[in-house]
Amino acid sequence: MINGIIFDFDGLIFDTETHQYQLLQEMFAEYNSELPLGMWQNEVGTDGSFSPFHYMEQQIGKPVEHELLNKQYKERFLSVLSKEKPRDGVVEYLETAKEMDLRIGLASSSSYHWVSGHLKRLDLYDYFQCIRTSDHVEKVKPDPALYLQAAEHLDLAPETCLVFEDSAHGATAAKRAGMSCVVVPNKITSTMNFGHVEHRLDSMADMPLKDLLDFVATIKVKQ
Repeated sequence: MINGIIFDFDGLIFDTETHQYQLLQEMFAEYNSELPLGMWQNEVGTDGSFSPFHYMEQQIGKPVEHELLNKQYKERFLSVLSKEKPRDGVVEYLETAKEMDLRIGLASSSSYHWVSGHLKRLDLYDYFQCIRTSDHVEKVKPDPALYLQAAEHLDLAPETCLVFEDSAHGATAAKRAGMSCVVVPNKITSTMNFGHVEHRLDSMADMPLKDLLDFVATIKVKQ
């Protein structure tokens, strides 16, 4: 039986990832360069050491002003996100989970400041009984620590948790933690290889949470 659900944040609840990549592509184009999607996908859902503007330098063969580009990037990114809303179906899933008395957690490779700030602006913060971020673990996804900590804080066994993810790194972390996982990719992560997960949705609006829980329970019985 599923007694709790744990959400990723970036790209799943709030599609920062599509805007992030599109903005970087615009900035690369201004320097007659391009950031390959496959290369960027390797960074989605984890905390890698890849620096897009160092990569830009390699592509154009000359140095760029990192401080200026980073400043422009942050300003433009935050401006776009200030107008963004939760992905379709997210609020309905949270409301249904609350009505069903499911424990609700969040596990993100981003910082607590980043996650909590956006959740509060979106008026979603109070839905979560547990929020675990990069500030709480030594290793982020694909390491399972974030999900294991979330389950422990929710006082749930990992096998009773259902994770919602949008990235391959996140799905790997969930499965390593011994949890069921449903992926809901965005435009940037839709071509990723998610390995063995319980289900894939294009949008949470495509399937009511109660129906999804029944479907996942059926799969677990067959296993």
